[in-house]
Amino acid sequence: MAVDLLLGLQWGDEGKGKIVDVLTSKYNIIARFQGGPNAGHTLVFNGMTHVLHTIPSGIFHDDAINLVGNGVVIDPVIFKRELDKLDEQKVDYTSKLIISRKAHLILPTHRLLDAASETAKGKAKIGSTLKGIGPTYMDKTGRNGIRVGDVELKGWKNRYRNLANKHEAMIDFHNVDIQYDLDELEIEFFEAVELLKSLQFVDSEEYIFQAMKNNKSILAEGAQGSLLDIDFGTYPFVTSSNTTAAGACTGLGIAPNKIGDVFGIFKAYTTRVGSGPFPTELFDKDGETMGRVGHEFGATTGRARRCGWLDLVALRYACQINGVTQLMMMKADVLSGFKTIKVCTAYNYKGESISHLPFNIEKQNVSPIYTEMKGWAEDLTSMDQASQLPQELNAYIDFLEKELDIPITIVSVGPDRKQTIFRS
Repeated sequence: MAVDLLLGLQWGDEGKGKIVDVLTSKYNIIARFQGGPNAGHTLVFNGMTHVLHTIPSGIFHDDAINLVGNGVVIDPVIFKRELDKLDEQKVDYTSKLIISRKAHLILPTHRLLDAASETAKGKAKIGSTLKGIGPTYMDKTGRNGIRVGDVELKGWKNRYRNLANKHEAMIDFHNVDIQYDLDELEIEFFEAVELLKSLQFVDSEEYIFQAMKNNKSILAEGAQGSLLDIDFGTYPFVTSSNTTAAGACTGLGIAPNKIGDVFGIFKAYTTRVGSGPFPTELFDKDGETMGRVGHEFGATTGRARRCGWLDLVALRYACQINGVTQLMMMKADVLSGFKTIKVCTAYNYKGESISHLPFNIEKQNVSPIYTEMKGWAEDLTSMDQASQLPQELNAYIDFLEKELDIPITIVSVGPDRKQTIFRS
C-alpha cells in the first residue's frame, strides 16, 4: 500500500496539525518525517487547544500508531514536556507512540550553540527558533551526532561528553555573551533521556516496510512549510531539513514510487514568522486585520506572524516541487469581511512580468502583480456544508483551482476539528 503525504505549501503555520487530526481516522499509522520542536502543530477539539511540537498529530486517536521518523531531531526535554501534558490529559501514549532509532538527539549544547550563532549574526540573523535544530542537523551531516539508538549502548555518555565539550569550544569561538549553567541543563536532559528510553524504539524503515507489506494505511506528516525547505526554500531564511515531498522518502525510508496522494495545506492568505523575503506582505490595516482575526502568533515561539495576500506564484511553485494531488485551504473564515480579496498571480521581476518563482525574491527584485476579486461578508465559522459557502468564496476557490489545476478538497472555517468542510 502506498504512503500518503501531508505537508505545508507556504512558510509553515498552515494548519497541518488540524488536518492530520481530521484525517487520522482513515489511517493506521501517522509518521513525522522531518523537523523537530521548531514545529508547532495546533489541534482544537472538545473545547480544548493542544499544541504538539515533535509528537505526531494523530496521538489523540485511540487506534493510530504514531511514529517519530529518522528524519526528525528530538529534544528529550521538550519531548518529556509534551508527554507530561498528555499524562495530564490522560492520553495513553505508551502503546501507540514509537520512535526511530536513527532519529538524532538535540543536546543542551545544541540549543546554546544555536543562540550563540544567531546572536553573532546581529542584524543578519535568520530568525531561528533557537531550539538547536540547525546545530543538530549540522552534527548529523558532519557525522558527529548522537542518535536515539545510541542511548541503548554502553558508553554513550562518553560520546555525549566529548560532543558537548566540542560545542562549548564553538560557543566560546562566537565571542558573545551567552549565560548558562550546563550542569543544571544536563540534569534535566539526562532525566528526560531516561523517560525517552521507556518508550518503544524501532528500526523505522523496516517497520514502515512491513506495515506497507501488510496493507496498513500510512500518512506521513510534514513540519514547517515548503518555502522553508533547505534546498527549495527562500535560502538562507529556511529551516535545516527537507520539508518537501522528497523529505518524506529520506525521513522515513520510503521509496519514491511508494508515495500515494500528496495533500498540500495552504492558508487563504499568506503568513511568515521571522526574517526573510515576503513579496505580498502587508503593512496596512488589511495586514493588521488578518493577524488579529487569524490569531497569528507562532505556536512554538509566540512571535507575531507577518501577514499578506495569497501568493499564487509561490503556491504554484510549491505544488510543482511536491507533486500535490489535493489541496486543503485553511482559515477561509479569516477573510470574511474584506470587501476586496487580492491574489498575487505574477511578479514584476526586474521590470519583467513572470509567473514562476525566481532565484531571488527580495523586495528590490520583486513586486507582486495582483488580481482583485470580490470578498464576502458572511461568518463561515458555523457552516458545515459546502453548499452553505458564499458565492464569492466559491468564486475564489474556483479561481485558485483553475490557476493551480489541482482540486481543493477541504476548506477549513475555524480552528476546531468540526469546522472542516469536505468538497467533492
